[in-house]
Amino acid sequence: MNTDALLSWFRENARPLPWRERPDPYAVWLSEIMAQQTRIETMLPYWRRFLERWPTVNDLAKAPLDDVLSAWSGLGYYTRARNLHAAAQALAERGFPSTAEGWMEIPGVGRYTAGAVASIAFNADEPLVDGNVERVLTRWHYITDDARAPATQRRLWELARAHLPPGRAGDWNQALMELGATLCSPRRPRCEICPLRVGCGAYRAGEAESLPNKPRKGESPEVRGVCGAWFSGGRVLLARRPDEGLLGGLWELPGQDLTADEAEPGALVHAFQRRLGLTVVAVARLGQVRHIFTHRKLTLGVWLVDGEGAPPAQLQGYTAARLVGPDELGGLGLSTLARRALELVGFGAQTALFAAQPSPEYKV
Repeated sequence: MNTDALLSWFRENARPLPWRERPDPYAVWLSEIMAQQTRIETMLPYWRRFLERWPTVNDLAKAPLDDVLSAWSGLGYYTRARNLHAAAQALAERGFPSTAEGWMEIPGVGRYTAGAVASIAFNADEPLVDGNVERVLTRWHYITDDARAPATQRRLWELARAHLPPGRAGDWNQALMELGATLCSPRRPRCEICPLRVGCGAYRAGEAESLPNKPRKGESPEVRGVCGAWFSGGRVLLARRPDEGLLGGLWELPGQDLTADEAEPGALVHAFQRRLGLTVVAVARLGQVRHIFTHRKLTLGVWLVDGEGAPPAQLQGYTAARLVGPDELGGLGLSTLARRALELVGFGAQTALFAAQPSPEYKV
């Protein structure tokens, strides 16, 4: 690869991303965690808000986890937020490592992130391979093997290290990623103006758009779920999911997944009466929301619940429960799915009372 050509192109064409102005380890690490499986334009407002609210890693380490989850809400892949908080506590205690090996000991930091922060923030001679770099390398070297195969991944990391110019790792790694994010894009790559087109195997073969080779995965399974809105004194009952697993540590309207033959109202009543210890009188369906996760597609039925009894502080299957007013939602970690369900209920925009909703569809 032509090192000078790529670095010259990068100096002239790099997007003005704020963490590039002054490669502070905290800012770079935060950007790398947020950018995982997320577009830059999507994560950038979150990055700015986090730095405004928690200017240093010590500030972030001291923040309650619920505050961090709330600030992360809408960015998705919430395990990143929990790991971010745990990592901040580790970094506040140990300081920022200057090597990839040191970063690998920090919670939530894998090989790519370790190489990125070490090279960008400390200019350590460490390679990295993310989706953009993978695309550049497979095309330039004309690698037609399955890009997901372990052997191919090992080869890509070896190539990334072999191409690394000593003493210029930070700029080189960012240049490779920038090239993959802009000119060497998944669709319609702009090969005619690429600084690396000379020597590019895929360009010579006219097959740039077909690489990297990633055989299609099977369709994500369709699953169903149900949740219910129980009101008391203008406040709605929310429950906190266990820390581990999908949407871990986030708050939601209580409910459950459904089996293929389960009907929504019966399962919801069972969930509230058996699992939650509440006496249900009737329920009314408000609608449904659909959400696509990485490995499954969920259709969630949203119901209004009319019942008796005082909600307990502990609900089976959850770590906590509480009645929440509209003005308290901003302080809780809520997934996009939970927010959409609450919008369907009308909570936050108006007082949602059972009497104002459709007639009960299911009486107990």
